[in-house]
Amino acid sequence: MTTQNHHLVLTLVCEDRPGIVHAVTGAVVATGGNITESQQFASASTDRFYMRIQVDTPAAQEQFEQELQPVIDRYDIEHTLDVAGRPLRTLILASTAKHCVNDLLFQTDAGNLPLEVPLILANHDTLAPLAGFYEVPFEHLPVKGPEQKAAFEARVLQAVDEHDVELVVLARYMQILSPELCEALAGRCINIHHSFLPGFKGANPYRQAHTRGVKQIGATAHFVTSDLDEGPIIEQNVTRVDHTRSPAELMAIGQDTECRTLRQAVGWYAQSRVLLDGARTVIFR
Repeated sequence: MTTQNHHLVLTLVCEDRPGIVHAVTGAVVATGGNITESQQFASASTDRFYMRIQVDTPAAQEQFEQELQPVIDRYDIEHTLDVAGRPLRTLILASTAKHCVNDLLFQTDAGNLPLEVPLILANHDTLAPLAGFYEVPFEHLPVKGPEQKAAFEARVLQAVDEHDVELVVLARYMQILSPELCEALAGRCINIHHSFLPGFKGANPYRQAHTRGVKQIGATAHFVTSDLDEGPIIEQNVTRVDHTRSPAELMAIGQDTECRTLRQAVGWYAQSRVLLDGARTVIFR
């Protein structure tokens, strides 16, 4: 009988010390496994060591975990071990803008993003038809005051527990999350926003950008923290523009940039390629 191999992905973080790679790879060999991808990084600023490996092994996940445990204990390692390519259970928060939500759902449906989306929560009902097209459950809870905001955030936490959610994505959800919700979702909540130089806030940022003659339009995907739009950055993209572009064209370019940036950030996270290093991230592409 041919033994079926298991394709696993291991990420680890610990104090940077000699012998870590040797010990980890030794544990892989002990299971009869083969490393198919390996990346590592030693942070000089935090004195932390980061590693991500993918392994083909005849050992089941539980058996691999047992073989690895002495190494985990010896080096005081924080780690995750998962099946490579497993769809990540993802809750999407939305408002009225459809471009990011549509892109995430399309890429998931096409098999390009390893996600499982059990629910979309929105503070407007605008995107209900879009969710219906992709056959994803949709809930609409208006947020027009403190009490409704608290109810919406309570539903977010309820949905996270109910669906065993591993990632929350703010796909142009135009509400500021409370510090309490930010803390509850720390390290597993990603936001996307446009990036201009100079910065334009409030209504019609693309018209403001047109008026000021911006030469580049960007987007930033980052982890959500209680400091607005200042969480650890996962991905950024920039598109050059010039004076010939109308406000509508700038918006179309900006929305496309936002979609690409959010898709990349979510994809990396779903593949266990994003590790936190203090206020920044380590990305194993």
